[in-house]
Amino acid sequence: MLTLAWAKTKAFWKQEDGLGMLEMILIIAVIIIIALLFRKELLRIVERLLNKVDKKSDEVFD
Repeated sequence: MLTLAWAKTKAFWKQEDGLGMLEMILIIAVIIIIALLFRKELLRIVERLLNKVDKKSDEVFD
C-alpha cells in the first residue's frame, strides 16, 4: 500500500503538463481588463515616477 502511494507521488511530481492555450488567453484577458479599469491610477503612478527620475537626473547632471 505504501509503495503504491509512493509511486503515485513520484508520478505526480514528474508530471510536466504545461498551461493550455485557453488558460493563457484567460490570464492575459484578466490582466488587460485590470489594466483598463485602473488605467488612470497607473498613468498617475508612472507620471510621478518619471517626474522623480527627471528631477534626480537634473540634480546629477547639473
